[in-house]
Amino acid sequence: MKYLVVSDNHGDRNILTEIVNRYVDRVDHMFHCGDSELKANDELWEHFTVVTGNCDYDPGYKKEQIVSVGNDVIYMTHGHLSNVRFGLTMLSLQAQEVGANIALFGHIHQAVAELDKNILFVNPGSISQPRGPIQIPSYAIIDSEEAEYRIQYYNRAHQEIEELSAVFER
Repeated sequence: MKYLVVSDNHGDRNILTEIVNRYVDRVDHMFHCGDSELKANDELWEHFTVVTGNCDYDPGYKKEQIVSVGNDVIYMTHGHLSNVRFGLTMLSLQAQEVGANIALFGHIHQAVAELDKNILFVNPGSISQPRGPIQIPSYAIIDSEEAEYRIQYYNRAHQEIEELSAVFER
C-alpha cells in the first residue's frame, strides 16, 4: 500500500490542491496531520483523512483518526496533545492502545521516520514552514509492503529529498 502524508501547510491551500491533483490516482490513501488552517468542510478533505492541529480552530475536525488500509492500522494525530516535542512515548502508547502499526503526526515541522516497538512513526515535516536542521518544505510517501516500509520525502517541486529516505524491515 502507498500512503501520502502531509502536514502543517498553515493556510497554503494551493500546495494541497497541487498534491491532490498529482497523487489522487497514484496512492492508496492520503493523510493530513493538521495545522491546515482551512475549514473542516473544505472540499479538499474529500481526498484526505485529516485531524485538527493547534492552529486549526474549526470544531469540525477530529483530534485523532484510526484508519485500516490493507494490513495496516494507522493512528494519526497532530501531536500537540501527545507532547511530541518531548518525545514519542505518549504517541507510542496511543498507537499501541488501538493496535496500530503506523503512527502519523505533525506539529514539530521536522521530518521523522523511525521504527520502534513494531510501530512506524512518520512525520512528513511541514510543507510550508520547515524547522530544524533540514530547512526543506516536505511531504512523505510511505510504501508499506509485506517485508518492509519505504519512506521517501519530497519537496514542494515534488522532487525526492534523498537524504531523508528510509527503509525499515517489518
